[in-house]
Amino acid sequence: MAIRRSATKRHGLPTVVQLRLTPAPAQADALAAAVLLCNQAATVVSRLAWQHRVFAVVELHRLAYYEVRAQVAGLGAQAAVRAIARVAGAYANRRATKKRAHIFRPHGAVPYDARLMSFNRDARTVSLWTSTGRITLPYTGRTEDLKAVDTLPLGEADLICRRGVWLLQVALTLPKPAVREPVHGFVGVDQGVANLAVTSDRAVLPGPALPGPIGGNGHVRTLRERRHRQRRRLQKKGTSAARRVLRRLSGREHRMMTDLNHQISKYVVREAERTGRGIALEDLQGIRGRVRAHRLQRRTLHSWAFAQQITLTCYKAARAGIAFVLVDPAYTSQTCPGCGHIGRANRPARGRFVCERCGLAGHADHIAARNIAARGVAGWAAINQPHATGLPSPRRDRESKPPASVGGS
Repeated sequence: MAIRRSATKRHGLPTVVQLRLTPAPAQADALAAAVLLCNQAATVVSRLAWQHRVFAVVELHRLAYYEVRAQVAGLGAQAAVRAIARVAGAYANRRATKKRAHIFRPHGAVPYDARLMSFNRDARTVSLWTSTGRITLPYTGRTEDLKAVDTLPLGEADLICRRGVWLLQVALTLPKPAVREPVHGFVGVDQGVANLAVTSDRAVLPGPALPGPIGGNGHVRTLRERRHRQRRRLQKKGTSAARRVLRRLSGREHRMMTDLNHQISKYVVREAERTGRGIALEDLQGIRGRVRAHRLQRRTLHSWAFAQQITLTCYKAARAGIAFVLVDPAYTSQTCPGCGHIGRANRPARGRFVCERCGLAGHADHIAARNIAARGVAGWAAINQPHATGLPSPRRDRESKPPASVGGS
C-alpha cells in the first residue's frame, strides 16, 4: 500500500525551527559518537556509489546496505538507510561536476527521521538514537518555535554540534494561506551590487528604513572590504594564533549578509501587505555566467547574495498570502517607464537615467524597480489567464480540449 502524505504536508509551507539540546556529559559523548558513526557510514556508502557508479537511492540501497553495516560496527538499520539516502541526495545535483567520491566531514550534521527520534511534547523532551541506545534530552528554544513544534506536523531533523552546543533543526509544515489578489499593483524591487535593493517606492535598502547598526550600502561595502583584508592578512601570516583568529571570525560576514537579506525581505513583504500589492523581483538565475566582470570586480560579483534575498522574500510572501512573481530582467534599467523607449544612451552614468525621447530622468535603480513592478502586473495577469479552448496544446489539461465530433466529418 502506498504511503500518502497528509494534505497539510502536500499543500503546506515547509519551514525549519532550531531547538537547543541540553545533554549531560555522558549523553553528549553518546551524541558525538553517533555523529562520527553516521558520517563514517555515509563516507563508506559514497565510496561504494562512486566505485560502482550507482547513484539512485533504490539501487544504491541494494548495493550498499549490507556492506556498510558490515564495515561500520554499531550502525543501526535505520541509520544505515538514512546514510544511503543522504549519499544519494549528495550526488543528485553534483554528480557531473565531481571528480572524486564525496567525503562527509566527521562532525557534519546528521539527519534524523521519525524512526530515529520521537518527541514528548508535554515534557519538552526528545528521544534520539545513538549507537549505545536511545537517550532522552530536554530541549529549549524561542517561544514561537516551541509553539510550532507543539502544534504543527514534524518532519526530519538535523543534529548539529556547533562550538560545543548541540542543536536540533526540525523541519515543519505550516498551513498555506490563500494568495490575495494584488488589486493595487506590485512592489518592484531592483537588486544590485552597489545598492542591494531599491523598491519602486524609492526606498533604498539597507538604509534609514531598516533598524540596526548598518548605515547603508556604502557601510556594507566598507565592512566587507575590511573583512576581506583581515582574512587575507591572517591567511598570509599563517601562525597558530592567526588560524585561531580565523576560526573565531569564520562565518561572521555570512551571518551579517543573511541578517541584512532577512531585514530587506521583511521590509518588502510588510510594505506589500500594508498596501495590498504583490511583489515582483528579477529572475537573475545564471547572471554570473552572462556577465563579464573585470578581475577586480569578480569577488564582489560572486559574493553577491541575490539568490538568498529572492528565496527569503518568496517564502515570506507565501506565508503572508502575497502574490510573488519573477520577471525577465532584460533592459529593465534601459527602458523608460513613461514612453517605453529602450536604449543604452538612456544611461549616461551608472546611477543616472535620462530618457532620450521624453526626457524622463531619475535614479537608474528606481527606474528599473518601476519597470519590474510593471512587468510584475503583466506577468501576474499571464499566470492567471485561463486557457483558450480550440487550439491544440500539450500543456493544456484534457478537460480544456474541444470535444471530438460525433459521426460524420
